[in-house]
Amino acid sequence: MNKRLRNALVSALAVAALAVTGCGGGAANDKEIKVGGNFELTGGVANLGKQTVNGINLAFKQTNESGGVLGKQLKLITADNKSEVSESINAITKLVNQDKVVAVLGPVASSSVIASLPVATDKKVAVITATGTNERVTVDEKGATKRYGFRACFIDPFQGTVMAQFAGKSLNAKSAAIYIDNSSDYAKGLAKSFEETFKKNGGKIAGSEAYLQKDTDFKATLTKIKAMNADVLFVPGYYEEVGRIIRQARELGITTPIIGGDGWDDPKVVEIAGNMNNTYFSNHYSPDDKDPLAVKFAEAYKKEYGQAPSAFAALGYDAALMLIDAIKRAGTTDSDKIRDALEQTKDLKVVSGVITLDAKHNPIKSAVVIEFKDGKQIFKEKIAPAQ
Repeated sequence: MNKRLRNALVSALAVAALAVTGCGGGAANDKEIKVGGNFELTGGVANLGKQTVNGINLAFKQTNESGGVLGKQLKLITADNKSEVSESINAITKLVNQDKVVAVLGPVASSSVIASLPVATDKKVAVITATGTNERVTVDEKGATKRYGFRACFIDPFQGTVMAQFAGKSLNAKSAAIYIDNSSDYAKGLAKSFEETFKKNGGKIAGSEAYLQKDTDFKATLTKIKAMNADVLFVPGYYEEVGRIIRQARELGITTPIIGGDGWDDPKVVEIAGNMNNTYFSNHYSPDDKDPLAVKFAEAYKKEYGQAPSAFAALGYDAALMLIDAIKRAGTTDSDKIRDALEQTKDLKVVSGVITLDAKHNPIKSAVVIEFKDGKQIFKEKIAPAQ
């Protein structure tokens, strides 16, 4: 092959490649809308990631069966971030650069959402986390709104405030100990707002201790916590460590109520902890919710997956509905116009309530407090946001 013919062939192949890949937004197939899913499919938070993806897939399936969006079928392309912050950056880089998705759903963990956002921002692709509750998901260190960061859940300050109010008013706690996952922005955010609200309401923080994700032996620090003799123990972590902490706390004779946040919401926490009586956590959704949309969702989810949905599944479903609504209103698969439409989300009825985004891309919604009784989750009370 002579040089001129070889150059011509290379040019032709390059043009063909451009025609196939397009310039983002899933242009390779005009019958599909490609959406990225940056999720914890393996690793320490995998159960929560898989539940969230299940909720998204159900919403996409129902939408596709009803004709899709803009005459196209939704396609979720997932990338496993392995429950690690560094891998979440690799996952979103693949989704926006190689897969050319129009938007990204996920991750579950706040730290991973925060770490992955700069990549999406550079490519002008919106990220919607169903479950990342840390404030920094949608605002920077100066409080300015991140243009491409959105969420479908309430934020840590509200969740920490809810549990501080619950501890003081419903559990009559006068003192509290705090046990923090020091490797988690999520845990730190909840702990900060819990402490501020609990003290503001007249309570005393007896002390605090810290652990790291993937720790398995907590007895040394729990012994220190036992000596604090606090009325309640606040553990804002994820289910793997929380289950072990509760089991070891009870083995050491700590009988006080143990409370936490939505990171507890996985059936595995009961398997690990054993006795979960006298424990409570804040959540976004209760299986006891009798709202018609929530009932319909629960029935469809159980039919699809053979089990009742968790709050993470419900929030995954809600995040998908947010994106679907935005694409419809945008009237296009252009990523930046979808971002603009997301920002205007108002009075959108979803499983966990009604979503109207504020100026910081956060929905203001109620929270529920769940109690464990004999290994089962029981609705305890609902706490609305301050007006």
